[in-house]
Formats: sequence, structure tokens, C-alpha cells
Amino acid sequence: MECRKNENMKSCACTYEPCSRKGVCCDCIIYHKNVGELPGCFFSKEAERSYDRTIEKFISNLKNRWTADN
Repeated sequence: MECRKNENMKSCACTYEPCSRKGVCCDCIIYHKNVGELPGCFFSKEAERSYDRTIEKFISNLKNRWTADN
């Protein structure tokens, strides 16, 4: 399967500038999985900017989004 980095960059939510995995979703997912985290695209824009990619932060962020929507 061919990587569609240029296409992926259009929707990549990562704001971490020295990231070498931007647009290469498979590498990003593998990296974050190996360190017990989730990629930035799983988070709201505000939470993504904190660079806290922990599962706990994801759950907290998700609960906050549900609360805001209801």
C-alpha cells in the first residue's frame, strides 16, 4: 500500500512542529501505541495543543466534548 502523505497532510491535526511522522499516519499510530498514547488527531484542537497524548487525557477530553454537546 502506498503512503498518501500529501493527502494526509491536509487533515493532519498534529501541531508538534519537529514531528517527523506528520502525514504518515501508520508511523504516527505505531509510535504513539508503543509509548502508550494516542495520536493528536484523536483529540480536540485545544487538547491536541497540550501535547498530552495519554489515554487518560483522551478520556477526559472525550467526556468534556460529550458534556459540551449536551
